Amino acid sequence: MDDDDRHARKMAKKKAARDKIMATKTAEKGLVIVHTGKGKGKSTAAFGMIFRCIAHEMPSAVVQFIKGGMSTGERDLILGQFSHLCEFHTMGEGFTWETQDRSRDTEMAQAAWTKAKELIRDPANRMVLLDEINIALRYDYIDAAEVAAFLRDEKPPQTHVVLTGRNARDEILDIADLVTEMELVKHPFRAGVKAQIGVEY
Repeated sequence: MDDDDRHARKMAKKKAARDKIMATKTAEKGLVIVHTGKGKGKSTAAFGMIFRCIAHEMPSAVVQFIKGGMSTGERDLILGQFSHLCEFHTMGEGFTWETQDRSRDTEMAQAAWTKAKELIRDPANRMVLLDEINIALRYDYIDAAEVAAFLRDEKPPQTHVVLTGRNARDEILDIADLVTEMELVKHPFRAGVKAQIGVEY
C-alpha cells in the first residue's frame, strides 16, 4: 500500500468517527460567548460573528462600553452599509486611563447596560455584541452578578450574546456557554509599532 492509499484510509476512518460524533449534536440555543485574555483579537473575532449574522440577514446589534467616538472600520461599515440589519451604539467616552473620571465612566457604562438589556430582550436580534463590557465589569461600573443573572434568566432562548474584554469576571465565565482566552505571544506594540488602521481599527 502506498502513502496515498494509507492517507485515504486514515482520513476515511477519521471522517466516519467525526460523522458519528456530529450526529449526536442536534440542539440549538442562543449562546453566551466570552472573548477574554491579554492577546489581540477579542473584538475582531466578535465582529467577525456580527458580519456573519449580517451576511445571513439576521438582525443583530452592537453596544460598545468603553471605546469612544474614534472612527473604526467596523463601525463605519456597519453604519454606512448595514444599519438596517445591525444597530450600533457607541456608549463609552474612551478608555479609563483617558477619561480619568470614575463617576462619568460609571454613568456611561450604566447607560450602555440599559441599552444592552433593551437590545437583548428584543427577540428579533439574533446576536448582540457587548464590546469591552468586561472592562466595565472589572472596574465595577456595572454589577457582574446582575449581568450574569440577566443573561441566565432573561435572555431570549435563541439570542446569542457576545462579551469581550480582558479579565472576564468569574460570574460571567460561570454562566457562559463558550469562552475563548486570547493568549498574547507577540505584539508589535512592544517593538514600538503604534496601532494601525486596518489592523486595530
